[in-house]
Amino acid sequence: MVILAVDLGKARTGLAVCDKSGILASPAGVITEYNPEKLLEKVAEQARAYKAELLVMGLPRNMDGSEGESAQNARQFGAALSEKTGLPVEFQDERGTTITAHNYLNATNTRGKKRKAVVDAVAAVVILQNYLDRAGQCPEPIRGKTDSE
Repeated sequence: MVILAVDLGKARTGLAVCDKSGILASPAGVITEYNPEKLLEKVAEQARAYKAELLVMGLPRNMDGSEGESAQNARQFGAALSEKTGLPVEFQDERGTTITAHNYLNATNTRGKKRKAVVDAVAAVVILQNYLDRAGQCPEPIRGKTDSE
């Protein structure tokens, strides 16, 4: 199943995709857009371009597991994206993904403008890979659940 992951940001939104094997996540780019309606359309376009069958949204929980304003925004965007594309949306806890993305970029000595340009896509890769790894460990579908539910 082709899955598109979305790391929603205020200015930059990272995307990642996996192929039908569902084993490995790869970066699919970064969308720089401040207007929520335009962002919704651009993400939907990418979902169509990749022929995605499922969307995974990063869910920015607080460190104690509670959900704040950012998580509510992600849930609202996910609902709107599902309505726009007709695709199911699942949520993946994204706590620590940006730190992990920065660690990966440190390991590859990616700095400056290049780092800023790719960190959101790398964070989306981490979100999707965590989702894929978790799905591979579950004997039954995990659709509709988040990592900590």
